[in-house]
Amino acid sequence: MISRRALGKQAESVALEFLRRRGLRCLWRNFSTRQGEIDLIMEEAGDIVFIEVRQRATQRYGGALESITATKRHRVIAAARYYLMTHAPNAACRFDVVALDGQGRIEWIRDAFQVPV
Repeated sequence: MISRRALGKQAESVALEFLRRRGLRCLWRNFSTRQGEIDLIMEEAGDIVFIEVRQRATQRYGGALESITATKRHRVIAAARYYLMTHAPNAACRFDVVALDGQGRIEWIRDAFQVPV
């Protein structure tokens, strides 16, 4: 049986290739700080794109977006702020989600959530 960690890495690899084929450039994979972790950091047309990858075998407990709790959003945003501060202080950014389901479908949700002001 494959571990959850291995499944997560596999989903991230699928998402990475999916996004590369659509013209995004990978800047960082699994960026981690004390505040949180970002699965993929990519660049599209000069913008930094922070990407949360979610894999769900079924919709039994809701879809990918529903699985991203307020706490998870807070951690991703905190890690993104740190990344921007240390690597790209003047860059525009957005937060996307790439969702994979048990049937091999991929859904790319641009601007999946916003940073509260």
